[in-house]
Amino acid sequence: MKVLEESIGYTFKDKELLKKALTHTSYANENNIESNEKLEFLGDSILEFISSKYIYGKYTKLKEGEMTKVRAAVVCEKSLHKIALMHNFSDFLYLGKSERVSGGSTRPTILADSVEAVIAAMYLDGGLEPVEKFIIENLKDDIEIATKHVGDKDYKTVLQEKLQENGEVKIEYEIIKETGPDHDKTFVAEVKCNGEILDMGEGKSKKEAQMEAAKKALEKLK
Repeated sequence: MKVLEESIGYTFKDKELLKKALTHTSYANENNIESNEKLEFLGDSILEFISSKYIYGKYTKLKEGEMTKVRAAVVCEKSLHKIALMHNFSDFLYLGKSERVSGGSTRPTILADSVEAVIAAMYLDGGLEPVEKFIIENLKDDIEIATKHVGDKDYKTVLQEKLQENGEVKIEYEIIKETGPDHDKTFVAEVKCNGEILDMGEGKSKKEAQMEAAKKALEKLK
């Protein structure tokens, strides 16, 4: 745990709080202890508040809708997973036997959730100041990049405009496949134009799968 504390730049007074933040439900159920789920809930709110405060204070020219888009781009599983990898969270997770065997220590959802839980644990142990430092240090580059692309259109919008250049067409997205457990699902989406399949995309959410399908369809059209 000392290695993790050095990496995140914070030393816990209550080591048990850090352990709880890294305790997955699979391990908690096997050992009849509390998991990190409640800490995840609190950490999610803290993360949103701190990132909102930072974006509001630093990027004063952004409109409310643009700030919302920037925050959504960085307060997400992808960014949190990247933070977990950066600090080697997988080495410190408490996972149940079956979860560990099935690769739980590298699963993006589990790693992202553990980051939220550690943020909450840090807040409860040392207040808002160290948490703010940790969040901003780890997200400021992604926030900066997101502000550069805040006006960009998403793939679904670009595809729609491209397909409707010569008149109205019917564009449909359909989820054709779902795999994995409830906490770590993968979706496959199909995009059609006037009933004709253009392409398919995969993602960790329905929206992400649809966006990937639109992106691939655009690449094919180009």
